[in-house]
Amino acid sequence: MNCGQQLVAATDSAHARVSGVQRELLSLIAEVDRREAWRDSGARDAAHWVSMRYGISGWKAHRWIAAAHALESLPRISNAFARGEVGIDKVVELTRFASAKTEAGLISWAKRVSVAAIRRRGDLEVRAQVQDEREADKARHVSWWYFDEGRRFGLEAELPAAQGAVVASALERLAEQVPAMPGEHDACFVWARRADALVALCSAKIAADPDPDRATVVVHARLDGLESSSAGCEIEGGPVIHPETVRRLLCNARVQTVVEDTAGNVLGVGRMSREPTAWMVRQLRYRDRECRFPGCGARRFTQAHHVVWWRHGGRTDLDNLVLICSFHHRLVHEHGWSVKRDPDGTVRWFRPDGTGYRAGPSLGADADEQVLLTAAG
Repeated sequence: MNCGQQLVAATDSAHARVSGVQRELLSLIAEVDRREAWRDSGARDAAHWVSMRYGISGWKAHRWIAAAHALESLPRISNAFARGEVGIDKVVELTRFASAKTEAGLISWAKRVSVAAIRRRGDLEVRAQVQDEREADKARHVSWWYFDEGRRFGLEAELPAAQGAVVASALERLAEQVPAMPGEHDACFVWARRADALVALCSAKIAADPDPDRATVVVHARLDGLESSSAGCEIEGGPVIHPETVRRLLCNARVQTVVEDTAGNVLGVGRMSREPTAWMVRQLRYRDRECRFPGCGARRFTQAHHVVWWRHGGRTDLDNLVLICSFHHRLVHEHGWSVKRDPDGTVRWFRPDGTGYRAGPSLGADADEQVLLTAAG
């Protein structure tokens, strides 16, 4: 036997010893549960006690306890476990559905397959208790809160697995199609795209809600702050946000602004903004076809943008609308870009510094000078 073989043999031997000790541990845990020796230890039940005492998850603690009791009537699996022939994770899954009649055949099968395969078979063979389903349904909840002095929004949800799968599927599907913001192209930013997908779903829903009183986001703004963008705006029942964020909301959600003076006196209530009517959106999509940012071409996640903003008296009609994707919409409202639409339908874009944007490589100094002159005009 060479050195490598000796090392493998020593590892197998150590594994067998560990498995034997683990089998003893499960026997003791079953006895602790049976005698309720965990009481007066600050634990809710045996699983809570195991979880706290040995630093494992509550889910695993419950599974260990169930396996510990099941092994008492499964001598073959118990012995195979103690000898290290079947590891603890496989044993925990096998004990969910094994019986004295089936355990012999299951041991040889379990040695050939993965833990996931055993778990899957257990999921199929063990019928879920109706009470478990009802408890999961009763525990469903969604809660939210503002933090970081109102700059951030926290969201937490718990749903039964079947309902959660519906939500996850919708968000994953939509997130695959959400345009990535600058610097967020890597896969590690999938969390950000899921967040954008959630906002897109909710924005579309609130804009289409037929009950304006209940589906309107009300924003309180000071007149001096709106004029200079020097003061924040307050969402009714929510945090303070920047005026630029409000202007983007005015394009793709139902928002009403309440303009106040420095003393909080109402100076006026702005018109309630919402997306254009369905027929107008159809005409806009037919006319513009795709995002009108030069070279973009996106046809998904496109939105109707008011060229002359709502707060400046811009009308919701086709002459004052341009189709842009959510990515470029955010560039306009929160990254300083701007867009103009000429009477002949030409759409011109300008960078945050006011210089005109032209897709493609530069054609030379003369062309660059012409772009600057166009932007200045």
